[in-house]
Amino acid sequence: MHSDLSVLRQQFEHKLPGDEFSTLDESLTMIDLQQRSAGVLLHITSLPGPHGVGDFGPDAYRFVDWLVSAGQRIWQLLPMTPIGPGDSPYQSVSAFAGSPLMVALEPLVQAGWLASPTLPAEGFDADKVDFSKVVPWRMAQLRAASQGFFASADSQARASFETWCIQRDEWLDDYALFMALETVHQGQPWWQWDASLRKRDAQAMETARRQHMQEMRYWKFVQWCFDTQAAALKVYANARGVALMGDLPIFIAHHSVDCWARPDLYCLDDQFQPTVVAGVPPDDMGPDGQRWGNPLYRWDRMAAEDFAWWTARVRRALDHADVFRIDHFRGFAGYWEIPATCPTAKEGTWQPGPGKPLFDAIARALGTLPIVAEDLGLITPDVIALRDGCGFPGMKILQFAFGGDGTHEFLPHNYTPPSFVYTGTHDNDTVKGWWHSATDRERAYAGAYLAATEHDIHWAMIRAACNSVARQAVFPLQDVLGLDGRHRMNVPGTCGGNWGWRVRAEMLGAEPARVLGLISAASGRGPFELMSGKRTN
Repeated sequence: MHSDLSVLRQQFEHKLPGDEFSTLDESLTMIDLQQRSAGVLLHITSLPGPHGVGDFGPDAYRFVDWLVSAGQRIWQLLPMTPIGPGDSPYQSVSAFAGSPLMVALEPLVQAGWLASPTLPAEGFDADKVDFSKVVPWRMAQLRAASQGFFASADSQARASFETWCIQRDEWLDDYALFMALETVHQGQPWWQWDASLRKRDAQAMETARRQHMQEMRYWKFVQWCFDTQAAALKVYANARGVALMGDLPIFIAHHSVDCWARPDLYCLDDQFQPTVVAGVPPDDMGPDGQRWGNPLYRWDRMAAEDFAWWTARVRRALDHADVFRIDHFRGFAGYWEIPATCPTAKEGTWQPGPGKPLFDAIARALGTLPIVAEDLGLITPDVIALRDGCGFPGMKILQFAFGGDGTHEFLPHNYTPPSFVYTGTHDNDTVKGWWHSATDRERAYAGAYLAATEHDIHWAMIRAACNSVARQAVFPLQDVLGLDGRHRMNVPGTCGGNWGWRVRAEMLGAEPARVLGLISAASGRGPFELMSGKRTN
């Protein structure tokens, strides 16, 4: 991988210090979950940039620099896998592949594989990702870059690509073939393909690989670019004391290479249709519950293989992150199983999850697991026992703290140290949006507890989170910038209009960095030198 990284590392405007790039991996200081720190939540696609969606280009490096200037030690991301229905990164076609949308075009141009892109006549929206417009345009650029690479790349780049493909063969070949077949079938789901392909008949698979070799090579090239650029960004951030925090969804999509490649690991019938699906039961937020529709795992079969698929998945997550959040952690203790024939989640039942043996198996293979448990929602004693038994910190959300009284577990004075506290997550409104939609009682309580009004509620929540005993505090960038609800990332339970928010470059100014740095330094989460007004470079 080190030779892969060297192919593109010098093609960004930021240069990594030192000549021995390969030594950085071993010497960097990763995030210590026992050390007080603070960070910012911002997805890669929300970054500024000229090509319609944030990517691993120069603006990602500028954002690392901005985080350093603000005394932040964590950059939290959303899943970096390809987007799925509704443009969601939580419904991906692969649990292992990276999103083609995040591949920066500048290094491909500078390598001579791609001509300088011509933007659409009307340009791209700097405030929002128009996926219907951006996706086809960017995929066309990547196809052109792939053609340029295979026509003109030097021997070093070609050797790096071939070596990388061999190293990733555990998942890469199936992914590339799946994407090639999906392209041929014009997006048709895999269970509607020819019987020989959906059943993965050996002869049919071999024939397909020969027929679609060029298309497979294109998809592998895109993944190589993704991995190379993602690794270079991680090294740059780590070298400056910033850890990258990833996000791992618990479930996979039905239309995914994961389900196609190993249907025996999921609750599917003879026609490869789910017999039961994932979701959550009815609660105060919804009388019908939430029917997500993801196929459920055959945990017994996964256990019989010592959870090898999960070990591979976590190993892959650690390629791109120093620590990561596992979404819907409670599902590992017990999950809501809904009959596939039921239109809502009301008819579901609780089923036991794999529990600690899953994480024990992964730890035996990979060592200590830098995992944060997303322990929100209906949390029962078995979930707490699993979280604490594994030694994983949980999450606290400040926006949820003001609906009760002083005993509420999300109020800062009730925290315990092994926690990540957030003002809100990607699924919440911004703090200012929350303030305007909260009940009168919630606003009164928050205003009294935080000594804040609508004008400074975002800084008051950030300060309360930083001053708490929770070891890590993380804030969506929208809250650091004091933005209202028009800038939220996602509204759960809705389709369309989500996941597209972008920050403008001019918003990432010195003043919000200065204030965030002061709050972080004063609470022991950032360099104390920031208290004297010194900048950290």
